[in-house]
Amino acid sequence: MDVSSRIRQRLTELGLDQKDLAVAAQVTESYISQLLTRRKAPPAPDRTDIYEKISAFLKLPRTELAKLAQAQRLDEAKRKIAGQPKPLLRDLRELLLRKCAAGDRDEVRRIFEKEAFGALERLVTQKILEAAQRTAREELQREEGLRRMAEAGGRSYEQLRVIILEFLDTDALHVSTDSCVSILEPMIDSWEINLSTFSMEIVLNRRLTKGGRKRYEFAEQPRKDSEVLQPGFHEFLADKGMSGDATQAEIEFLKQLQVPGKRPTPLYYYRELQNLRDPLHFAPGGLKDDVTPARRIERPVKNTLGARLSTDRQ
Repeated sequence: MDVSSRIRQRLTELGLDQKDLAVAAQVTESYISQLLTRRKAPPAPDRTDIYEKISAFLKLPRTELAKLAQAQRLDEAKRKIAGQPKPLLRDLRELLLRKCAAGDRDEVRRIFEKEAFGALERLVTQKILEAAQRTAREELQREEGLRRMAEAGGRSYEQLRVIILEFLDTDALHVSTDSCVSILEPMIDSWEINLSTFSMEIVLNRRLTKGGRKRYEFAEQPRKDSEVLQPGFHEFLADKGMSGDATQAEIEFLKQLQVPGKRPTPLYYYRELQNLRDPLHFAPGGLKDDVTPARRIERPVKNTLGARLSTDRQ
């Protein structure tokens, strides 16, 4: 059973019609009609609130429709996976080039036009969509703001919700002209890309969103020394006699400790943990963002640990 079948079945059981469902889901009756007749694919479960609204109205288990939709979309994806990228919608390509920073535009256009839908064009399209979809998803939760946007655009609230729901469900290969005109055109102010590192910066329209700038980095960066965990730290974490009661904040602090030219042992991290907890080592009234020393817990230490400490003192 798929999403459409389950919804139709439940409407029949409850003696309801699609108009009632459209009102409850805050979408147009046309959208529900296309969903029920399979002319429109079910939206992705993690991109919209529509399944929660429909499930509550039809008194279905909260996750049932979302699970059906996930399985249905997975089957559809398997059928399409072997296909090659199709030529990009001409309107979208022109929109991307028009919004591109003037200094990059000629070079980006030259690369775009070498292929129907080349690697750079796919990358740019996907990141533009991600930025716009993330913002649209946030706006979907603000009913008052959506009603103002709908009124300004000469649409009903339900019509605008349908446009956003469909936009949240699109990808780089299936962007519609309507999405370009209604969402991407007003939402994206500009974007630029560094063709050496492929880092991108996308500027959103501040009048329509609370976003601002979105930045994406793709260049490989060298790993920081603080990100390389010492073998002794791994052993310290594995020994619950030493680290069993350590808090996440304490572990994160210990992880950053580095001793140039030396390899600390598990005992080193255990002693640093005790130093961190000793109130005598800290002045009262510490900063809020500091790791607050935990209250020292007096308890007997395991024999194995006691033996290690005794040997170390000698």
